[in-house]
Amino acid sequence: MKKIDNSNSLMGTKTVWAGEKEFMVFGSTQVPVVLSVAYGYDDVDEWYDVAIGNKPGHIYNRMTNPTVQAFEEKLRTLEGAERAIAFSSGMAAISSTLYTFLRPGDRVVSIKDTYGGTNKIFTEFLPNINVDVVLCNTGNQEEIETEIQKGCQLLYLESPTNPTLKIVDIEHLAKLAKSVGALVVIDNTIATPINQNPLLLGVDLVIHSATKFLSGHADALGGVVCGSQQLMEKVYHYREINGATMDPWSAYLILRGMKTLKLRVEQQAKSAMEVARFLQKQECVEAVYYPGLESHKNHEVAKRQMSGFGGILSFVLKGEMEAIKVFLPHLRLGNRAGNLGAVETIYGPARTTSHVECTLEERMALGISEGLVRMSVGIEDTEDLISDLEQALNYLASQMNKTAL
Repeated sequence: MKKIDNSNSLMGTKTVWAGEKEFMVFGSTQVPVVLSVAYGYDDVDEWYDVAIGNKPGHIYNRMTNPTVQAFEEKLRTLEGAERAIAFSSGMAAISSTLYTFLRPGDRVVSIKDTYGGTNKIFTEFLPNINVDVVLCNTGNQEEIETEIQKGCQLLYLESPTNPTLKIVDIEHLAKLAKSVGALVVIDNTIATPINQNPLLLGVDLVIHSATKFLSGHADALGGVVCGSQQLMEKVYHYREINGATMDPWSAYLILRGMKTLKLRVEQQAKSAMEVARFLQKQECVEAVYYPGLESHKNHEVAKRQMSGFGGILSFVLKGEMEAIKVFLPHLRLGNRAGNLGAVETIYGPARTTSHVECTLEERMALGISEGLVRMSVGIEDTEDLISDLEQALNYLASQMNKTAL
């Protein structure tokens, strides 16, 4: 079937149609789940041409799969990339990208506020292969600039960060990194392609945990990397040999979820803004982090590089972990779980979600309070979410008054 060009379509249309038509068979209106592990050829020469990439086709699912390719093509289109490569998880995408391009003796500059698993790669695994990692204070742009100018092979960014929702100036830092010959990589999971397209800001490679907003239904694990054909060939080769390939059933579920990505993200962002403003006024709440708030330190930067502020916010409760233990069980709308980006609202402290791999001391060093609650806003009615928060906070206040938490 002829490949459909969705490049000029608006984002909502791309989420529905991009990357699908060419993979449909037998008149189907949905991309099929192709579970075959291997693909047979009667013609040995044709088989060889497909195997070495001279001809399109499939050989073995660790390399390529039609359902997975449909997902890759949709993400490629949404991010405006030349190619996308899917992985078995977000961390597989992150670690594989780093190990693809880094060699002993290389220097990496990043920020302290990356996702906890990413932070562990920087602090534990890369030093083991003699890669020098410098983690800068996320809010100190001058420090980041200074470390980049000292020279590095790779700049790794995350914006907004998880779970503190900090913002970095992507375009400025990418330009600076390019001036010293560095590859620029960013985790765009929280922003999603709906709210931010880092390739347009000078980034080389964009990574997503597809498990989160892309899937949107908390029922499929996956990751994806997007970038130029030249760079993605290297990422693909690493995945082909190391084997962290997305399975076709997960690809199908994520594809299905992505059809409503724009609708979900817009509703989640709308609710997140109203919830953040509500929380700012609550006596039990010490701080609220959301880039859409005018009080956010880098609100103006976020406005410049994002088309929406996303569905994730976090807030700090007075009374820290003891307050969280009272507050979370009293919520009626929302799962208490280690995930984000789903249609249901999800709550969780950093010590059991984003930074479960880190010790208390490590979290404190990263500026993550024990009273911090990450809220992944779902698609429920905004009024109901606020009403639920209000009753849980009122209950917390009554308990704090009784026990002086």
